[in-house]
Amino acid sequence: MSAYRVAQVTEPGGSFELVERDVPQPGPGHVRIAVEACGVCHSDAMFVNAGVPGVSFPVVPGHEIAGRIEELGDGVADRGWQVGDRVAVGWFGGSCGHCRSCRQGDFIVCERLKVPGWAYDGGFGEKVVAPADALARIPDGLDASDAGPMACAGVTTYNGLRRSSARPGDLVAVLGLGGLGHLGVQYAAAMGFETVGIARGPEKAEFAERLGAHHYVDSTSGTPVAEALQSLGGAKVVLATAGNSAAITATVDGLAPRGELVAIGADLEPLGISPVQLLMSARVVRGHPSGTSQDVEDTMAFSALHGIRPMTEKVPLDRAGEAYQKMMNGKARFRMVLTNS
Repeated sequence: MSAYRVAQVTEPGGSFELVERDVPQPGPGHVRIAVEACGVCHSDAMFVNAGVPGVSFPVVPGHEIAGRIEELGDGVADRGWQVGDRVAVGWFGGSCGHCRSCRQGDFIVCERLKVPGWAYDGGFGEKVVAPADALARIPDGLDASDAGPMACAGVTTYNGLRRSSARPGDLVAVLGLGGLGHLGVQYAAAMGFETVGIARGPEKAEFAERLGAHHYVDSTSGTPVAEALQSLGGAKVVLATAGNSAAITATVDGLAPRGELVAIGADLEPLGISPVQLLMSARVVRGHPSGTSQDVEDTMAFSALHGIRPMTEKVPLDRAGEAYQKMMNGKARFRMVLTNS
């Protein structure tokens, strides 16, 4: 049987090693994908470090996968998929189909959500086997190295905005201009929102403007972020992409009446929000998970239509450990992507 390579970690917090495995056959309802690109997401650290229950080693992370179908399992052809189709698989790597959330059609909060790199081997390899319900069709004109990050970073920001209460013309602020935020600003501007970028340092103003922001707020300027937002009329929505609870908390009083804080940046520290901050102006705070395979497909279609792309640094699979460390050290600008020639 032929072999393929994966970058794996054999113990919690361990180093990556490149190993060969026998090529697997996809079971019923599954496909085997020849991986062309896979983004490196900060959430991969949860699996590498065994930070969530049920992680088994060796771990092959990666949930920003883009490639081509090379073999179909039984029953997949009946769903319209063919060998050679370009597909992406993201954080949503399949659902159980029978829990209460799935029966209500809310698949992204499935009780047994199948995240690649957790439920099964992820995209840090040359091939991956995934359930057919995880597949999103990549549109023409979108490169694999761009499509991969769209399956997690892209869909999370895009969905967070389109499912928010904001409407075209509303003031929408994006907190953070990193791997998530640099996409969030582009989406907000393309959706017709009056867009505010919020980050640390005056030197990022030009970058925010280049992404499409109409305003920039420097959180280190001495003027409180909330005050700066209120001077612009108050934000209908703050999309909090920065994984920093203190920075997220600082935006709350900048929300307009009935404004909405949408948290997508992860931090284990609690938010410092009092009920009074919410009650008097009827403000809303909610978390937003990623998105289903259909949401990923919608994200990629919207991105292709509006010329929105992630800013990536591409490295070959055999440098997976280097790419992962660069992401963990906060030096990625703005998405590390592993590629297979």
